[in-house]
Amino acid sequence: MPLWDGRFGEAPADDMVAFSTSLDIDLQMWPEDITGSRAHVAGLSAAGLITHAEAATLLAGLDQVAEELRSGSYTPGAELEDVHMAVEARLIEIVGDVGGKLHTARSRNDQVATDVRLWMRTRLVALRAALADLVAALLERVERDGDTLIPGFTHLQRGQPILLGHHLLAHAWPAQRDAQRITDALRRLDACPLGAGAMAGTPLGIDRHVTARALGFSAPVPNAMDAVAARDHELEAASACAIAMVHLSRQAEELVLWSTTEFGLVRLGEAYATGSSIMPQKRNPDAPELVRGKAGRVVGALNALLVMVKGLPLAYNRDLQEDREALFDAVQTTTASARIMAGVWRTLTVHRDRYETALQGDFLLATELADFLVLRGIPFRTAHHVSGRIVAWCEEQGGDLSLLTAERLTEFHPLLGADTLAWLDPRAAAQRRTSLGGTAGARVQEQVDSLRNWLSSEA
Repeated sequence: MPLWDGRFGEAPADDMVAFSTSLDIDLQMWPEDITGSRAHVAGLSAAGLITHAEAATLLAGLDQVAEELRSGSYTPGAELEDVHMAVEARLIEIVGDVGGKLHTARSRNDQVATDVRLWMRTRLVALRAALADLVAALLERVERDGDTLIPGFTHLQRGQPILLGHHLLAHAWPAQRDAQRITDALRRLDACPLGAGAMAGTPLGIDRHVTARALGFSAPVPNAMDAVAARDHELEAASACAIAMVHLSRQAEELVLWSTTEFGLVRLGEAYATGSSIMPQKRNPDAPELVRGKAGRVVGALNALLVMVKGLPLAYNRDLQEDREALFDAVQTTTASARIMAGVWRTLTVHRDRYETALQGDFLLATELADFLVLRGIPFRTAHHVSGRIVAWCEEQGGDLSLLTAERLTEFHPLLGADTLAWLDPRAAAQRRTSLGGTAGARVQEQVDSLRNWLSSEA
C-alpha cells in the first residue's frame, strides 16, 4: 500500500502506478537522497525529536541502503513510485519502526527539491569544468596553429583575411561566458529547501539552518512555499545549457564545413570521426554532427521546463515530477558535448598552407583598398565606391585583384598607385588590424593571455 493508505481504501490501479512512477529517473539521485536524509537525521536529533540512539540506528540503516543501491543488491519496484519511498521502505525493512521517524518534519516535496539541488550542484560544477576545459582546448589550438591565414566570412562569403587564432577565440569567449553563466546559476542554487515540509513549514521545532549547513548550503530557502514550488533554478541551468549547446553547435557546424574537401582546412582525428558502410573513402565528422544534433534536445528540454512551470498555482503540483527528465538530460548532454568538442579540437589537424597562396589577389582584400584611401583623407563612402569599381572591373576581365598594376590603380583614383600594391598582401592585411580585439597577432595573444588568466582563477 502507498504511504497514504490511511486515507484511501484501495490501492491505485496498475496503470496509474506505471503512469505516475518516476523511479527510473529518480534513482539517479539516490546518493543525494541518502545525503539529504542523513542531514535530516542530524536535524531531528538536534531538535530532540529523536534520541541519539535512534539517530545512530537510522544512520546505520541509511548506510546499508546506500551500499545495497550502490551494489545493485536492492532494486526497488515500480510500486514504490520514487526514490524517496524506495529509500524509506528499505530503511524500515532494515531498522524496523524507528525507520518511520525519518519522515518527521519533512515532506516528499522538500525532499525532492533538496535532492535536485544537491544533484545540480555536483553536475553543474562538472559542466563548468568541462566548459573551462573546452576553452583550454581552443587556446591550445590557437597557440599551435593560430597564425594560420584563413578567410573570415560573413553570410558564408569571404569577407576579410584573418588569422585562425582570431576565429578560434571567437568560439573561446562564448564558452567562457557559458561557464560564467553556470557559476551564476550555482550562486542562486545555493539555498536549502529541506525542512520546508509540504509548503507551510512545521511546528516541530527543527532548525533549518542546521540541515542547510550540514548539506553545504549557505542558508535555507527563506519561504517554505517557495522552497517546494520554485523551479527557476532549474530553468536558469537549462537555459545556460541551451545557450552553451547553441555555441557548441556553431563550432560543430564550422568543423563540418572546414573538414570538407571543398574547404580543406582541417582533418578530424580518427578518434572523433567514422567511416562509411559503403563508401570506403569517407571520413565522416560524426562527433561534431552529433553535437549539432543534440543541441535540439537541450533546447527542447528548456522549452519543456518552461511550459511545465507556466501557469502552475503554488505550491507543489505533481506536474513538477516531470522536471527531472528534462533537467538531467540537458545538463548531462551539455557536459558530454563540451567534453567531446574539447577532444575534437585537440586531435584535429590544421592544413596550415591551405589559404596561404589561395588568398593572393582575392576580392576579400577589397576593403584594404578602401582603407588605404581613408588613411589619405578620402571619405570612406567615396573610398568604398572606388574599391567597388575596381572589383567590378576585375570581374569584367575574368580575374581578381591580381590583375591590378600601379598604372591601372591610378586610373581609378589618383591617390592609388605602386605603394597601394603592398596593401594587397593578405597576411599583411590581417596583421594591420591592430584595434582592440582585432585579428593582428599581438591582439590575438592579448586575448589568449586574458583567457589563460581566467582559467588560472577557475583552477
